[in-house]
Amino acid sequence: GFRIAWDSLEMVKSIYPDWVDPVVGQRMTLVFKCASPAAVDDLYNRVIQSGYQSYEAPWDAFWGQRYAVVIDPDGNLVDLFAQN
Repeated sequence: GFRIAWDSLEMVKSIYPDWVDPVVGQRMTLVFKCASPAAVDDLYNRVIQSGYQSYEAPWDAFWGQRYAVVIDPDGNLVDLFAQN
């Protein structure tokens, strides 16, 4: 199964007292596991054709996954991956 959790800033600060809100960069990243490398390419293409921006087109990552990154409307990075 999958687990998704959202934490408030107060919760994050209680767990990581030295945490600083980034001026530049991402505060979160969603990562979606796809069924196959071809599914990564297909989903990436559908997202881009729907008008969303690419951050990194699909590639075969050195860690053994097919990987791609798109940008959601708020500027957050969204990763797509599958085992090669």
